Amino acid sequence: MIAKYATSCGTCKGRIAPGENISKSGTGWAHDACGATALAQPIAPEVPHGTTEVYTDGACRGNPGPGGWGWAVPDGPQGSGHDPATTNQRMEVRAALEAIRAIAGPLVVVSDSTYVVNCFKNNWWSGWRARGWVNTAKKPVANRDLWEPLIDLVEARGDVTFRWVKGHSGHPMNDLVDQLAVEASHQEA
Repeated sequence: MIAKYATSCGTCKGRIAPGENISKSGTGWAHDACGATALAQPIAPEVPHGTTEVYTDGACRGNPGPGGWGWAVPDGPQGSGHDPATTNQRMEVRAALEAIRAIAGPLVVVSDSTYVVNCFKNNWWSGWRARGWVNTAKKPVANRDLWEPLIDLVEARGDVTFRWVKGHSGHPMNDLVDQLAVEASHQEA
């Protein structure tokens, strides 16, 4: 395919100029050579020995509405919970918080929430703290009551990392935690 507009390569982050050959990769549009490289990579990087991988998800029936969160370790423990009046983003943050509280040792939190993953990947939290819990739009950080304990716990532990997985894409563990969160959203308070 030929690029119509200038953009950035989702793999090498270099510039894609109009007229260049591009292809769809797991990270968006990429140079043809980069796209082929990205597709040849494993879908999920290997987790270092001794590190637990936990999948998390949140769900909400209406936004706001009754919600649920869930987490699960492949071939291991699971957890879920209900909130009678919440939002989807709150449940995504809560799922990560509850998983980290429940599982000791080095941890990779795998989430389909860019809200959760990018907070740590892009260091949003340090800016929030520096600005007195105000975002770049100069508004109070939403869900601060969940973000503060989550960030404090991740910082205190020093052994938690985050990875994004595409939601509703047939990934068995992401589908499982989605099911746990949806089922929890239907529980009675």
